[in-house]
Order: sequence, then C-alpha cells, then structure tokens
Amino acid sequence: MTGISTGSITDGGGTSTAASPTAAPGAITQVKKFNIDTVEHAAKTPDTELPWAELGLKQNEFDEIVKVLGRRPSGAELAMYSVMWSEHCSYKSSKNHLRQFGEKVTPEMKKDMLVGIGENAGVTNLGDGWAVTFKIESHNSPSFVEPYQGAATGIGGIVRDIISMGARPVAVMDPLRFGAIDHPDTARVMHGAVAGIGGYGNSLGLPNIGGEMVFDSVYQGNPLVNALAVGVMRHEDIRLANASGKGNKVVLFGARTGGDGIGGASVLASESFDDTKPSKRPAVQVGDPFAEKVLIECCLELFKGSLVEGIQDLGAAGISCATSELASNGDGGMQVELTSVLLRDPTLTPGEILMSESQERMMAVVTPENVAAFEAVMDKWAVEYAWLGEVTDTGRLIITWEGEVIVDVDPRTVAHDGPVYDRPFARPEWQDAVQADTFTGSVQDAGRPSAPAELAKAVTELVASPNMCSKSWITNQYDRYVGGNTSMAMPDDAGVVRVDEETGLGVALATDANGRYTYLDPYHGAQLALAEAYRNVATSGAVPMAVSDCLNFGSPEDPDVMWQLAEAIRGLSDACMVLGIPVTGGNVSLYNQTGTTPIHPSPVVAVLGKLDDVARRTPSGWREDGQAIYLLGTTAAELDGSEWANMRGHLGGLPPKVDLDAERALGEILINASRDGMIDSAHDLSEGGLAAALVESSLRYGVGARIALQDVLDRDGVDLFTALFAESQGRAVVGVPRSEEVRFTDMCTARGFVHTRIGVVDAASGTLDINGVQSLSLDALREAHEGTLPKYFG
Repeated sequence: MTGISTGSITDGGGTSTAASPTAAPGAITQVKKFNIDTVEHAAKTPDTELPWAELGLKQNEFDEIVKVLGRRPSGAELAMYSVMWSEHCSYKSSKNHLRQFGEKVTPEMKKDMLVGIGENAGVTNLGDGWAVTFKIESHNSPSFVEPYQGAATGIGGIVRDIISMGARPVAVMDPLRFGAIDHPDTARVMHGAVAGIGGYGNSLGLPNIGGEMVFDSVYQGNPLVNALAVGVMRHEDIRLANASGKGNKVVLFGARTGGDGIGGASVLASESFDDTKPSKRPAVQVGDPFAEKVLIECCLELFKGSLVEGIQDLGAAGISCATSELASNGDGGMQVELTSVLLRDPTLTPGEILMSESQERMMAVVTPENVAAFEAVMDKWAVEYAWLGEVTDTGRLIITWEGEVIVDVDPRTVAHDGPVYDRPFARPEWQDAVQADTFTGSVQDAGRPSAPAELAKAVTELVASPNMCSKSWITNQYDRYVGGNTSMAMPDDAGVVRVDEETGLGVALATDANGRYTYLDPYHGAQLALAEAYRNVATSGAVPMAVSDCLNFGSPEDPDVMWQLAEAIRGLSDACMVLGIPVTGGNVSLYNQTGTTPIHPSPVVAVLGKLDDVARRTPSGWREDGQAIYLLGTTAAELDGSEWANMRGHLGGLPPKVDLDAERALGEILINASRDGMIDSAHDLSEGGLAAALVESSLRYGVGARIALQDVLDRDGVDLFTALFAESQGRAVVGVPRSEEVRFTDMCTARGFVHTRIGVVDAASGTLDINGVQSLSLDALREAHEGTLPKYFG
C-alpha cells in the first residue's frame, strides 16, 4: 500500500496535503491540485495528464461529452460531467442490474411504498398518517484516507438525505468493516471512524441504535464505513427534489463552500487505490455537526410553512449534483450565477466550486412570494444563504461566472443520461475450487472438540473472537438514548425507535451482511444477508416492510467482481419477492480494492419494520426465572463460511442453505408471539450459531440457563459440536413464560414449524449449563466477551 494517503487536510488555498503511511508520523506529502479549468491543447498532453483522465473520465466518456455538447466542454462543464458521470454518482456499471429492484415487484411489495428508488431516500407508509424514510450509504474511501472526517461526514451526508425528504431524522446506524484486529493500521482507522461517528451523531442529538463490526484482513486497505439514517414525517410533509415553475428562485443555504472534498465522488470513491497515482488523493470533506443540527431545524421550519417547492441536499458532487438533478427532475431549466456562492476560500475556481463537497449545505427552489418568509427563517436560525438564480423554461442548465456563460447543458445529460456500461462478467474459474474446499479433513478434525472441557473452551474462545466479542467498547461511545424515543438498541438484535408518543407506534431496524458467505456464493450470500436482517427485525416483534442496501464490491472492470455484483443483485431482488418487501433505495460502492485484490463482496442489507406499540417489543435476552427456552428451526452440518471455520483460518465450501419461505414463516411466528405476549425474549441464530445465541441471551441481563440438546441431536442427526457451532439459517431462540407454553407450541404446530424445548431460564445459578459441556460461569463468559476490544484498542 506504499504511497496511499492516510490522512488529509486542506490549506487556505485549496491545495491538498496528505500524510503517507510510508512517511514518519506527522510527515506531510504534497498532493497535486486538480487542473479542471484548462482543457485547451489537451490533444498535445500525455494521456496521464489529460484533465478528464485526471478527473476519472475515460477517453470514450470525454468523446461522448463532446458529442452531447457538439463542442469541447468548458472547464466548468468538464468538472460537472466528471463528478456526475462518476461511478459513485451515476451507477454506470450497476444500473443495468439495479433495474431488477424495480422490475421484480409484486402488488404486495408496493402497497405501503410511498416513494421508491430514484429520490434521495425511500418512504414507507406506517399508517395513521405517519411515514418513515430510511437509507444506507457508504463513505468507505474517505474513511480510510481520513477516518474521523470520513466517517463523520458519512453520517452527515445520510442525515441530509433524510432531511431533504421532509422528515425529521430520529436515529442512525453504522455497519463497519475493518482489517485484521492485530494489524497496526486497524487501530488508526477504527479509532478515527468510531470517534467520527460518535462525535457527529451525538452532536446532532441522534441516537445510534445499531450496526455491525467485522474484522477481516481482506478489508485492511479498504475498510467499509456504511451509514444509515431514519426519519419520520406526516404524509403531507413528504418533499421531492425537483425544480419546477418558471421564475421560482434558486437558493443555496447552510455552510459556505470550501475546497474540501473536491474530486471525492469522481476519483476517491470511483477508482481503486493505486500507489502509482499520487495525484488522485483529493481532500476529504470536513464536517460541522452543530451547523447540521441548525440546518435540520431550519429545514423543518421551512417544510412546516410550505416555503420551498423542491429541495436537494449537497453531498457527493456538490453544486454540480444539486443544480443538475433539480433541473433534470423539474419541468424546465435553471439559470445560476456561480459568483453568488458564498465561499470559505476565495481562491476557488468555478470548476472547483462546482465540484466541492463541502458539508452542511442545501439547495432549494422558492416561489417569489415566499422569498421574504424564507429569508426570515434563515435569519431566525442565523443560517447563511445566497440567491443563485431561477427556474426557467429553456430546458437548459446555464451557469454564469461574473456574467459569462461557463456551463450551458441539457441537465438530463449531466444527471440522468450518462454512460451505462454493460460490463462483461463470468463465473470465476476459481469458484469451483473454493466451493469444493469444504470444512472437513484434518482442519475439521483439529478444530472439532468433543469433550466437555474442550467444548466449554471452544464456546469461550468463540465469544471472545474479534467478530463475536462484545462491541460495547465501541457502542458505549455512541449515545443510544438521546431524544428519549429509543426503545431498544445494541446489543439487541434490532434497534427500535418510537415514532408517535400517543400510540406507541414505532419502527425497528437491523443491518446485516456476511462477506464470507457472499464470497462462497454471491447469489445466496446476498440472500442470507437479507434473511438475517429480516429475522433480526422479526425477533423484535416488528413486521418487516422495506429494504435499503449498500452494495460494497471491488472493481467492476474485473469480470470476476462484476459477476459477484450481478449475482448479489439478482439474489436480493429474487429474495425480496419471496419475502414480500421492496428495496426503496440504497447505494453501490465499487472499486473497494487495493491493486488487483478486492474485498469480499459485501452487500450490507438494512431492513425496516413496523411496531404498532413499542411497549411490546421483544429484547434478545431472557430475564424471568423458570421460563422455557425453545429453539425454532432445524440444524444441519453447515460450518462452511462459519465463524468457527474463520477462526481456524478456513474459507471454502458452500454457505448455509437459504429457505426464504421458512424465514417468512419464522418471522410470522416471532411477530405474532411477541404481539400476543407469548414470548419475553427472542434472539436470532446467525454468526456463531446456537453457542453464540445462548451466551448472548444469558449475558444480555446476566441471567443463566440450563440447556439440554439431546432432542435436537436425535431429530436433526448432528453431534453436539455441530449443534452448537453450525450456522444453519431460519432459526431463533425464544424465552416462553410457562403460562404461555401450550399456546405457543400450538401456534408453532399449527403452522408446521419445527420447535424444540431445549431448556429453562435459571436466574439464580450464575452459569450457562449445557448438557455435555463443562459449566460456563457467566462472569467468566462476560470477561472473555467484553475483554477483546479493550485488549487491542485500549
């Protein structure tokens, strides 16, 4: 990874500087500033120094721009096209496949969808006039280059997507993937990213209610920092991003525009890290959560007074995105005077102003009669604003600089009609060998304990492993309860937030992905991610309603990676049809690789569910002595891709089988049992299998249990080790009050769902006792479970 920057700052003149991992701590390496305002004589320039190549455009794309315009682009036009035609903004390699999310839709999936894919975020009907909007996106590359600001501005950007829909943000979540836990650079990235997430989200007053944390060396040079936000609104408050109505005014408000983030979308997030290209290290955006907090309240007051006709947040691609998308989505055109933009850095060129990704900015369309009222709201909240221009009926986006036209384009060619690649893909030649390499033979023999003491040691080792250990060292840095509406949060299976105080109406959210599963089988691995998130929402008692996904993959120019992406999308779209829930939005993050080595394909799936009354939510741990413990579902010898195999350094074979009909049936049982008071706890079985679920359910409230698995062993034909560590899907462990056992088992039987009584809650014992396993002290388990992250990170 020689030469890849690990941190960046921007000086007053907009010149980026970056610290290199090969330099001494604190050393600064100069980074060449983008030359985006000179396109003359480009034909005489070496290919590597062509301005469009420097901005991430290919020669054929530049040629297409010339064809669209009928002339060579100006520097400002080149800046706009480069960011808007980037992989990050245009989805040019994935768009053909993403269409499946809109094509494979049943009437059941559409019944509660108010806004779908194509807007800043999807919107789902909750009933009683309430709606919820949520979305997950990536901020991966910036979080490697400058972890604190990269992660912080990831939170800020996704929150602004929620604001722009007319909603009040109510919670955030953060699925994270870092390199090996013992690698020296992992601490740098993790400390910075966690601090950025906590610092920004806590300052906004938004509870962080869930997420994931995975350590794997495959993410060493490409950590994944995905961010989710959820907001609520009344139906009448939904806002869409478009600029309509000739003569309506265009205004930019919020923070001033600076030199941070220039080229972030077109280069940093749209190419692989390559140490031969030091010039492609643009500055990472710099966030100000307190400015964003004011912006939230300001926007909500504008919405309440119906003072804006359309609104767009400024994130990736900045003003280029906001102007082109608003104009393209509207019914006319737009004229903007760029010199009116308020600047932090007066040396910025027009192209840099268009590309800047400075945070905490919004663009709105306001009718002339609402101008005075709009300005009054700005003055009340002390938010700066600048009137840039107006909506026209020309069908053109015209931008001037000191009165001179520097951009004259059809906005659709910038925002929507960019290149679409039907990239070649094929099943990799190595896939057969990987799938044939099952977890058997000497590796399995060496890693399959059977004696009671050995099994107890194995359980303890599992729950202390980097991926299965307690993440409280991280989550304690986040405020989970600010705002007073959090009903459940980490370490429960799903986060739950109350929407309506009067009725108790609420939403549940969970995010999940398993890169190892998807590496072994992209189609089924993506479905397993969806199934787990669906199951986690159902364990809380919520009815799953919608999906948002963040598809993290390597370079689409690699046919192997492109096949993984195509298969994952196909798998997700097929699974959504079976489960009856639509994808309402999301993000694709490509080029997550270093050199020729991609990350594991990591489709992170978020599922949103509805709770009629959050008081009836189901936690993941048992509390009441004497309650019966049931295992729902069947267990098979499915250890390939498991956490146990991962701990033994093995990755091969096939992931657990997917039975989406069984997942849906299990979800219905969990939801109905929760709603009717038949269960007091529910924990899904996924990574770590039954062993992890039993330990986590006991440690949740410090209450032990006595477990006997002989009925499971006899029925499913597995040994004790397999029963504990296999990762068969469609399973959950529930705690059932004695008074509800008959009713609960009758419901399971009536639905034909396999259920087995495996034990009883033992509140006084202070142990987890599993027949055939040496007794496990809860104190010792907690010490092992909670000690891993402090051991490595202080």
